[in-house]
Amino acid sequence: MMDESEFSEPLTRDLCGTMPVHRRLLNESMSYRGRRASIENQATQYRLGTRMVSRVGVVSIPVVVHVVHNSARPEQNIGADQIHSQIEILNQDFRAANPDVTKVPPVWKSLVADTMVEFHLATRGPNGEPTDGIVRVETQRMGFTFDDLVKSSATGGAAPWPSDQYLNIWVCQLTGGLLGYAQFPGGPPETDGVVIRHSAFGSTGTAAPPFHLGRTTTHEIGHWLNLFHIWGDDGEGCSGDDKVADTPNQGGNNTGMPIFPHISCNNGPNGDMFVNYMDYTDDAGMMMFTSGQSTRMNACLEGPRASFLVPQLAARAEERIPAGIASPGETRLSGNGSQRDLEQLLQEVLKDTRAALNVVAGNRQVR
Repeated sequence: MMDESEFSEPLTRDLCGTMPVHRRLLNESMSYRGRRASIENQATQYRLGTRMVSRVGVVSIPVVVHVVHNSARPEQNIGADQIHSQIEILNQDFRAANPDVTKVPPVWKSLVADTMVEFHLATRGPNGEPTDGIVRVETQRMGFTFDDLVKSSATGGAAPWPSDQYLNIWVCQLTGGLLGYAQFPGGPPETDGVVIRHSAFGSTGTAAPPFHLGRTTTHEIGHWLNLFHIWGDDGEGCSGDDKVADTPNQGGNNTGMPIFPHISCNNGPNGDMFVNYMDYTDDAGMMMFTSGQSTRMNACLEGPRASFLVPQLAARAEERIPAGIASPGETRLSGNGSQRDLEQLLQEVLKDTRAALNVVAGNRQVR
């Protein structure tokens, strides 16, 4: 049974639970190790330039928010306004449209990246039914931790929607000072997604300083798209690597509101990139992804999370089909194209679609 201290203790971003989850899965599953190795090999190809980003335009990822709440704590059942505020923040942060991006130190302004990723609350459920993208589930549990119990109805949580079609976000009472955690790509589909403490979600309602600007969710979705912490998760050493070339090496995480420059690991004169979303500062202190991080996210979107590109590819394919063509089986044309031109176009469209589906099938996550 949890006491009042679980709900009143000071929050610290030192307890992002992503790496403990990652290490647990590495220890439990050889197949997870294998998938992670394959994902990292592909990410390395993108980083070294031997494989180039092929997607164009903005990808919009459908989100379902599972609000898991205890009736004894009505504040846990956050309102729709708070949820919508978080979606708006994500779209600003991932598109480098956040107003505070102007505060990035001049030495790093050229590295600020528009990742061309957006998010929207799902409008259709798994069976095609209309939805507002918000699921509310009452629980008897007073709180959760990074053991994934919140992700199953059998353990007092909420079951995920198909994780190759939706980004599942669970919002609940997290204990032990935990703000949130994510699962890296390559893990079990039934636990895929991110979990956020309700008081660190969005910018209204129960969102509480200093984690009241929605950046915990930005940080955790960075992990979901295969970003590591910027210091490389080696404690306070200088040998860690986030596998991104344009983020400086740094000795451990930064908290609070650092003042530029903050030097570690002989990384002067500019020091740590503490304004990066993948550090541990207060929400008001983080405000950018880099170009290298964007490339790594693209490697993820064109690899283990390629299923989220399929709707975009299908829309592009539809745009390429001339007006008046009802189906690939029809032979009559309305327009200026010849039958041979039409057949060639349709073959190209089918090739693109099959390639996308093969990528998804080849990366489908199984235990």
